[in-house]
Amino acid sequence: MKIRTVFSCQSCGYQSPKWLGRCPDCNNWNTFAEEDFATPSSAKAKERVSLYKDEPVLLKDVEAEEEHRLKTDITELDRVLGAGVMPGSVVLIGGDPGVGKSTVALQISYQLTRKGVKVLYVSGEESVTQTKLRAKRITGGKESSQLFIVNQTDLSLILEYIKKINPQVVIIDSIQVIFEPTISSSPGSVSQVKECAGILTQLAKSTGTSIFIIGHVTKEGAIAGPRVLEHIVDTVLYFEGDRFSIYRILRAVKNRFGSTNEIGVFEMTSNGLTEVKNPSQIFLSERPKDVSGSVVVSILEGTRPLLVEIQALVSKANFGYAQRRAQGFDYNRLTLLIAVLEKRIGLHLAAEDIFVNVAGGIKIEDPAADLAVCVAAASAFREKLVIPETVVLGEVGLAGEIRSISQAALRINEAEKLGFKRCVLPQNNYKNMKFKKDNIELIPVSILKEALEITLSLPAGRQGGNK
Repeated sequence: MKIRTVFSCQSCGYQSPKWLGRCPDCNNWNTFAEEDFATPSSAKAKERVSLYKDEPVLLKDVEAEEEHRLKTDITELDRVLGAGVMPGSVVLIGGDPGVGKSTVALQISYQLTRKGVKVLYVSGEESVTQTKLRAKRITGGKESSQLFIVNQTDLSLILEYIKKINPQVVIIDSIQVIFEPTISSSPGSVSQVKECAGILTQLAKSTGTSIFIIGHVTKEGAIAGPRVLEHIVDTVLYFEGDRFSIYRILRAVKNRFGSTNEIGVFEMTSNGLTEVKNPSQIFLSERPKDVSGSVVVSILEGTRPLLVEIQALVSKANFGYAQRRAQGFDYNRLTLLIAVLEKRIGLHLAAEDIFVNVAGGIKIEDPAADLAVCVAAASAFREKLVIPETVVLGEVGLAGEIRSISQAALRINEAEKLGFKRCVLPQNNYKNMKFKKDNIELIPVSILKEALEITLSLPAGRQGGNK
């Protein structure tokens, strides 16, 4: 086996015989690291090929039966996965340090073993004793006879354990510390991560074993290692939320067996992650009263409507250059909406600092929140309150028109359940509704100016403790 040195891009896996400041493939700077590259022998290659040998067959001869998914009984997780864990699937879970990746993996293990499913938990970063203490805290001291735990980082030994125990579910915590002995580079390198993930995926597809892989993230928020890692696996889940916040949002950015629009909401407690059954009520529980710049909008995450609060703060710029800041909302979309308010409504916002925040730590991509952002900014600028118990829906166009949104009836039903009395919605959605509501007043609007006149009719009260 001939060994030589190459420089590999830690972002995309591009290899070069010399160090480069900028990767010619992904255009990232300072991502090259020196690694040992070994050319595998022909004997080893034949051994690897014969390990997972599969002959081609005609597609019409393949018997496709509906797979029975494994339910974890964690409703929020099952929804994101697409009604449960698919046998033979590979799920990658990423997130910031301390966000709850290992905690949810251990909870998955415990819930599955309660149903008689055999699980192997491979902990490469914690000893067996540490994992035992964490499991005792999460499960309340309850034991399981189907959960096997091992502290190992050698992939060849892990494969032997899997062959010996024959589990239905395997959890790898984490992929960055696992290494393949035939590759001379260090654990966590591009070569190691890509090769280990490929071998585990082959194992899952050939044996029907479901595998959960935990992955670290970089400072930019992407999963560490080559981008090909996300292409290899079947499902990619991201944990969102600040480690110092009690709420966590689990989002699927790739799912071959379900929708990528679903989210799961959890609360971090001393006993692990607890499901949040009614996220809308949680996100609105601390909403202030008699304060300008606060608007409620009903967004859609997959099939689930969520009521969230949009907060805006407008203040005079002190240094001549006005700032635009957005937390949980797209910055480019915010600047576009501010431009519409200036041009179509006539608000003088060029010399104003504008800050927009989505309360609760959730990130909004739904265009139905456009009108709520505009109303919140105008409310904060004019110091006028939004009419109480009002939900605002609508997409805003460059001409100041209010465009229709999807699933308007589903959003209105969620607002009605939480006691809201009024809903401002696009004119076209109002026309197409097959039935009207009795407990909530529907107010159709067609242009932005009309929406602002309807929602901003009350003067803001004195704030900040002023008498």
